[in-house]
Amino acid sequence: MCSEHVITLKLRKAKAHVLAGLIVKYTPLFPPLELVTSDSLCFRMASDLREELNCSVCLNIFSDPVMLSCGHNFCRVCIGNVLDTQDGAGVYICPECRAEFTERPALQRNMKLCNIAEQFSLQSGQTAAAILCMYCVQAPVPAVKTCVQCETSLCDLHLAAHNQSLEHSLTEPTMFMENKKCPVHNEILKYYCTQDAVCVCVSCCLAGGHKKHDVELLTEASEKKKEDLRRNIEKLNSRKQQIEKMDQELSLLQEELKPKVAGITLRVTILLGDIRDQVDALEKRVLGEISRQSEDISHQISDLMKQQEMEKEELTGKIRRMEELCKMTDPITVLQGWETHRADDDTETEVKVPEIQTVNEDLILVNLYSGLTDIMMDLKKSSRVLDLSLDIKTAHVCVALSHDLKNASFSEKMLSYPETAERFVKYAQVLSIESISTGRHYFEVEFSEKGSCRVGVTYPSIERDGDESGTGSNKKSWSLIRYEDGITLSYRAAIRALRPILP
Repeated sequence: MCSEHVITLKLRKAKAHVLAGLIVKYTPLFPPLELVTSDSLCFRMASDLREELNCSVCLNIFSDPVMLSCGHNFCRVCIGNVLDTQDGAGVYICPECRAEFTERPALQRNMKLCNIAEQFSLQSGQTAAAILCMYCVQAPVPAVKTCVQCETSLCDLHLAAHNQSLEHSLTEPTMFMENKKCPVHNEILKYYCTQDAVCVCVSCCLAGGHKKHDVELLTEASEKKKEDLRRNIEKLNSRKQQIEKMDQELSLLQEELKPKVAGITLRVTILLGDIRDQVDALEKRVLGEISRQSEDISHQISDLMKQQEMEKEELTGKIRRMEELCKMTDPITVLQGWETHRADDDTETEVKVPEIQTVNEDLILVNLYSGLTDIMMDLKKSSRVLDLSLDIKTAHVCVALSHDLKNASFSEKMLSYPETAERFVKYAQVLSIESISTGRHYFEVEFSEKGSCRVGVTYPSIERDGDESGTGSNKKSWSLIRYEDGITLSYRAAIRALRPILP
């Protein structure tokens, strides 16, 4: 059964029924029938459905539809804005039916309507995106070509009829023809002017503003531009690879930063703990000295106060006896008593507070400053010593490291170290974890009695493989080489003897 033979009976105030056949007969009791093709019916139904899916506030398809208690649906944002404008009025009104609510109505999401609106928006968007044949008025048929001269898009059927009578330029289906024609002569653009870098028509080349200019066919010019784009893409890809490599290096630096910071933090914590212990000991010692002096002075004052108390009691007794003599009436007794107490008459002697040495603050401050100076000297001494640890990630497979990463020795057997980008490949050597940024430094290294070794300084960018990867064999490093009979200096592969080793 062909789709062209499908006929629809549309009754007033009734549902549509699809029948098969060419002729439809119906009783005249009903109004006249309207014949509609199935494709046009689909368009009409889609139009009716769109009207039902339109929000009455923004007049667009529902977006996150919500329903009021009166049954009407709106976009959540739209009805929210409407209700916001009604705040403070004392009543909320539905924009559709004007139903009133004393309190702000709750918004309940309409899930089914939401799904229908999303599906309809998706399908209508796909239909609108397709370029249709302008001659297929009964049903939408996708176009396969667009005629530049006629400015129409055609399907296969109408394109065949068009090509039988006309020889026009065809392009891929498009809705924008302005960029295909010359804005001056309204002719097809066929050439590319290399001098002005614009697309031109034949009239532009013969008599227009691009006369006697160098021109190329659009296809040739397009291929040249594509070659330029490919070269630019290669350059950009190279730049991208460099950035990715830099990102990897930065990631490695980030990974190396964590253990390094952890090591520094641990050493600083230990150093500060040691300083804190020394300060606590100094504080205890200085405060103890203050307490000792305070106790000595307190004992002196107590002894003097006891002596003064005894003298005061003695004077009190003398005063009492003299007062008794003054009360006597017998002259002989008074005179004899006076002779007895005349030797005790020392009232002319001035009573002075004895000098007592107070707390020696100067001595205490001297002890404090001396202790702090000793702590600072110890700190300076400890800061000059950099306890190096060897980085196992850089060790050659023939370099064996101790568990504390302080000692290195040559191994006749290749060790099963994991492969890393930092590991030395050709020379048996290893880098330290710690680094030196500036200043003068010296090394204290313990060697075995036999054999040879080298100690040096290098930048982290030293090669890990090749002839120039050895310390002292390049401009990025230098090294001291110890042999059994002497020491030599190596820099840029140049070796200079320093002195023999004394027995």
